[in-house]
Amino acid sequence: MIYYIKTMLDSRFVRENPEKIAQALRRRNTEIDLAPFREIEERRLSTLRRLDDLREKRNKVSEEISRLKKQKQDAQGLIEEMKGVSDEIKELEESQRSLDREARDFLLTLPNIPNESVPEGKDETGNVEVRKWGEPRQFDFEPLNHWDLGEMHGIMDFERAAKIAGARFSLMKGMGARLERALMNYMLDMNTSKGYMEVLPPILVNPESMTGTGQLPKFEAELFKIADPGFYLIPTAEVPVTNIHRGEILEEEKLPVCYTAYTPCFRREAGSYGKDTRGLIRQHQFNKVELVRFTRPEDSYAELEKLTSNAEDILRGLELPYRVMALCTGDLGFSSAKTYDLEVWLPGQGKYREISSCSNFEDFQARRADIRFRRTGKKGTEFVHTLNGSGLAIGRTLVAILENYQQKDGSIIIPTALMPYMGAGKIGE
Repeated sequence: MIYYIKTMLDSRFVRENPEKIAQALRRRNTEIDLAPFREIEERRLSTLRRLDDLREKRNKVSEEISRLKKQKQDAQGLIEEMKGVSDEIKELEESQRSLDREARDFLLTLPNIPNESVPEGKDETGNVEVRKWGEPRQFDFEPLNHWDLGEMHGIMDFERAAKIAGARFSLMKGMGARLERALMNYMLDMNTSKGYMEVLPPILVNPESMTGTGQLPKFEAELFKIADPGFYLIPTAEVPVTNIHRGEILEEEKLPVCYTAYTPCFRREAGSYGKDTRGLIRQHQFNKVELVRFTRPEDSYAELEKLTSNAEDILRGLELPYRVMALCTGDLGFSSAKTYDLEVWLPGQGKYREISSCSNFEDFQARRADIRFRRTGKKGTEFVHTLNGSGLAIGRTLVAILENYQQKDGSIIIPTALMPYMGAGKIGE
């Protein structure tokens, strides 16, 4: 059973339910002192109350001044008094704007509340296997890592990539470049066949877009930024695609809205020093196809299962063994309420590695990006729920194909589903 908790990380909910927020964040192994926020809120609400009183007084006295003037009576004393009131109102309005910014800045640091169905755990060791598909292949020889296979066939050149850009970049050549392109087209075709609209978004975005999906301010150190005029290179197509509808009101009958997009992605990997320094697993630049869905709140967990299944279909079509892991509270991403990781089997490493994360953010991103919907025949609006998942990470899928389809002579068989896109059935003799 999926339990739905409305995530309302707005000022009123946090102010009125501090213990609920603290308890939810403790499930994430996160301790945040809410006292500074409560102090900001007390000052902000006090300022608002004073402003309301002064505005009401100004309105009443303005009516009295108008009455006195009509009766040819002296209103100068009241006019002088209102000048002082107007000056105080201006000061309080500036103070209110400052306090509003402080409150918003604090709220932007709070991660999402985990859904009640998320397993408890401190870190990735607490993740729970949901299901497996396919059996890892048994080799009658020692399987090679993808970087050895890539160098053997001349389809990857890490040395020249380092000369061009630095560490954690790759240069794909010949059949390697063609395989990346084939995977991109195969994934997009699979996704559009399931009703996703293909889009090709900008890969440079403004700070508002990064804030809307939760990358800012939390992950500033992991982003590549262009100083002038202040763009960011996207870490995932989730950012521009989710922001397609930032500040908009969608109609209920059009939900769910589903998009798929190919983009290059850019990440500093600032928190991953020393991990996966060889090969394609952890790069500063990589290619990915993304799935994004906008749904009604009551549908979002069923939609999460659909989205996850859509990503799995790509792995099954390529006949790559994988498993689905439900992330525990301690391994959950900042913006996510619930996440499934798809992990593909890599025989060169002898273990499963993440190839897609499929997440339900509930209304966390929609609240930050102000994405709402209007129910048919009803007044008012509600926040949509947003979901996204990789469908799939192209470089890691290429790694899985090289390692799972390698032959004893070093050649690599192309999966049947990719042959029409490759125009070849094998890499190497």
